[in-house]
Amino acid sequence: MHGPNLVNWLLALLTATTGVYCLTRLRHTPCATAAAPGARPGHPPLARESDAAEALMGLGMAAMAVTGATVPAAVWACLFGLPATAFLLAAVHAPAGRAHRLHHAVGALAMTYTALAMTASPGGGHHHATALGTPLVTGTLLLYFGGYSLWAGARLLRTPAGTLVLGTTGLPRACRLTMGIGMFAMLLTM
Repeated sequence: MHGPNLVNWLLALLTATTGVYCLTRLRHTPCATAAAPGARPGHPPLARESDAAEALMGLGMAAMAVTGATVPAAVWACLFGLPATAFLLAAVHAPAGRAHRLHHAVGALAMTYTALAMTASPGGGHHHATALGTPLVTGTLLLYFGGYSLWAGARLLRTPAGTLVLGTTGLPRACRLTMGIGMFAMLLTM
């Protein structure tokens, strides 16, 4: 990444913790839980899909914050580009959860963009004299994730008192807020 080492390590710690929590939720949530309204029988619930996407993003952000441009661009492009494509296709073909899937597609595309910009920069993403990426794309993504973080934070504040317990709606919302802030921070350091 393009920021100070302390910021990179703090971001890595925060997003890795979120990613591990999402993996834990994914592992402990039975496949037979009720599907989202309008979902066809036999398809995984939207919550499991979300946990998998957020685990990938959290652990991917942590890895990217620590390793920077030492990982080849093709690895990052496959790691995040393939899920982005899958989420875009799922959003087009399944009306249930379309906005949710589009958000995950934007997140995966933003991770792909960040990784490719980082690996394409001279000095491997740690050269402070030049900005990474295209300012218009970076600015648009900053607006999106800044707005998303404000929206997710407002939703979290409306959570009834006492629900920030493992497995309830409060902690997953806090994870989504963390992921939005993490992506915003990654883009801000470009």
